[in-house]
Amino acid sequence: MATDYDAPRRNESDEPGEDSLEELKARRNEAQSSVVDIDESDTAESFELPGADLSGEELTVKVVPKQADEFTCTVCFLVQHRSRLASGSAGSEVCVDCA
Repeated sequence: MATDYDAPRRNESDEPGEDSLEELKARRNEAQSSVVDIDESDTAESFELPGADLSGEELTVKVVPKQADEFTCTVCFLVQHRSRLASGSAGSEVCVDCA
């Protein structure tokens, strides 16, 4: 028998008239679960509250001052390498992303 692959496909869910209202309610109640998945590794210790006292914390990132071959973009204020300077920015220093 030949199969028409261009014909629209039909699923069980395409025929809404076959199931009774009671069956649909029973399926909905079975699909809903009252069990909540709790990840034990996800604790409240990983969240920082605004206004928290961080006076005892130390900076763990080494901050390097701007080098001679870098510039600060006047649009996004990011420090970029000179090779990222836009060619059309004669008076102001603008990176290629902001140009």
